[in-house]
Amino acid sequence: MARKQSFVGEKSASSRRAFLVGTAALGLAACSRSLDPAELGLDTASTGSIRPKISVDPAVTNPGVMYAAVTEGPFVLPEIPYEKIPRAFRRQIVPDPTGEAPGTIVVDLNNHFLYLVQPGGDALRYGVGIGKAGFEWSGRANIQYKKQWPTWTPPREMIARKPEVAKWAGGQPGGPNNPLGARALYIFKDGVDTGYRIHGSPEWWTIGQNMSSGCVRMINQDVIDLYNRVPGKTTVVVG
Repeated sequence: MARKQSFVGEKSASSRRAFLVGTAALGLAACSRSLDPAELGLDTASTGSIRPKISVDPAVTNPGVMYAAVTEGPFVLPEIPYEKIPRAFRRQIVPDPTGEAPGTIVVDLNNHFLYLVQPGGDALRYGVGIGKAGFEWSGRANIQYKKQWPTWTPPREMIARKPEVAKWAGGQPGGPNNPLGARALYIFKDGVDTGYRIHGSPEWWTIGQNMSSGCVRMINQDVIDLYNRVPGKTTVVVG
């Protein structure tokens, strides 16, 4: 993947389309082992849609609305104390710095941002946590499936490192304390499951840090928002 100019710091109108898309080795372990879609019960349908007029969406501009408590059936997500989250990592509308087509998800590993590119030159930006050293993944792929309240299955490599998670070798049921959070978007490359996900996390304080085993983690309220905006087969660029 070609390396382009970073868009950290100053972004002028003429330079904002430059974006760093680096290459990195595939990590030894990802967020969960590869499973057959039928086994996971994944949503293969095209659900949700991109909303071009995002600038008038109060849930984008009002953090009290964005990060309020969420109740879905038996599950309750607590309100996020957004004042404790650096402003840069809260959901917001920004000029698109990526140059990618509308509807593309772009993860900027250097700056811990995820962009959902919109028509008209804007992007919806979310703060993310990413893989720690040795567990990074980058490339161009697509979101093959999406799942609400996903089951988390630790990969064998993680069980070897952390024997305490062996109890979930058969899968931890979905719920507010599940490491995959309220939603998961499954990254495939050339039709093959990479084992990496974009997913929610109950550990909102880790956003903006390198903490995970290679996956892209989001605040649960943010990953629900992203899930509702993107259809299946969405292009994702991580770099």
